[in-house]
Amino acid sequence: MTEPVVKRVLNFIREPRQDDFSRLALEVFAFQYERNSTYQRFCDRRGITPDTVSSWKEIPAVPTSAFKLLDLSCATPEQVFLTSGTSQSSEKRGRHGFPWLEVYDTSLLTNFSAHLLPDGARPRMLILAPSPDLLPTSSLSHMLEVVRMAYGSEGSTYFIGDKAIDIPGLLQTLGEIEARQEPVCLLGSSFAFVHVLDVCLADGPSFRLPDGSRLMDTGGFKGRSREVSRGELLRLYQKIFGIPQAFCVNEYGMTEMGSQFYDNTLSDRVQGRSRPRFKQIPPWVRTRIVDPATLEELPEGKVGLLTHYDLANCGSVMAVETEDLGYKIEEGFEILGRAPGAESRGCSLTIEELQENR
Repeated sequence: MTEPVVKRVLNFIREPRQDDFSRLALEVFAFQYERNSTYQRFCDRRGITPDTVSSWKEIPAVPTSAFKLLDLSCATPEQVFLTSGTSQSSEKRGRHGFPWLEVYDTSLLTNFSAHLLPDGARPRMLILAPSPDLLPTSSLSHMLEVVRMAYGSEGSTYFIGDKAIDIPGLLQTLGEIEARQEPVCLLGSSFAFVHVLDVCLADGPSFRLPDGSRLMDTGGFKGRSREVSRGELLRLYQKIFGIPQAFCVNEYGMTEMGSQFYDNTLSDRVQGRSRPRFKQIPPWVRTRIVDPATLEELPEGKVGLLTHYDLANCGSVMAVETEDLGYKIEEGFEILGRAPGAESRGCSLTIEELQENR
């Protein structure tokens, strides 16, 4: 049976009302304080309880690295996602349990359609990521499958098998789509796209995909053999696929969160707006930029660590302190990458507190 506060979060995601975020955030904090004993002890150590908090900004945030060490679920998970573990052993991979997967999927579909399908399109989806059958604990694979099932037209499919990317199959399909003038949506990890672009640059094929075609990439290049700048990727997407840069949307998400962030460019184009590219914050999330050492909030334009308050995390901890650097811009933020070197002092202190409370 779904908890009353979870139902209220679901209703808010479906029909957000600006004034209700703060009230609902405090309700979610009280629920997590009661149901999550690890988090409760962490809050008690800081002298913070639901009775002492009057603003969502006062809710204690847990670092993403805590998901590698502790079970932070408020109830038995319906689904557990694991971090990629690209540079760590399997024992150190982060684990995030979702007791109510409907909340995750509702947040995902609402936000994805607003930023990738704001014109109501239902294009064929060609996916450069493993399916959930290959990676059942990957939040990205789950996310792409939910999107494919909900919005993908006939022929939507994956082009990564258990061994490699099917680049010949993808290029053949793109040629057929170009000939039929059928708009398409390309989805996948940034590094998978780089492999395809490399083949096209070396062998020569390029496309003029039909108007209305779009692309979503995600993920960085941590632990990979090389990196490609955002600007260079956008240039190559337009050169090789013929997709305008405004129709190329980057997604920023993490296993430790139930919500994602998308570039504003496509939704702005449909609404006739012209603004710089940035990550738009969905109505059920708040993001603060904080000083890595003091965890104090920084003014607009200053680079700091991103801390998110995500109502879609109602089944674990809603306040998550990341190791990602960014700055506030317009109604959202832009991300610059991972903080260099060791964990920030503030993060390290928080981990010590959590460990001592076990």
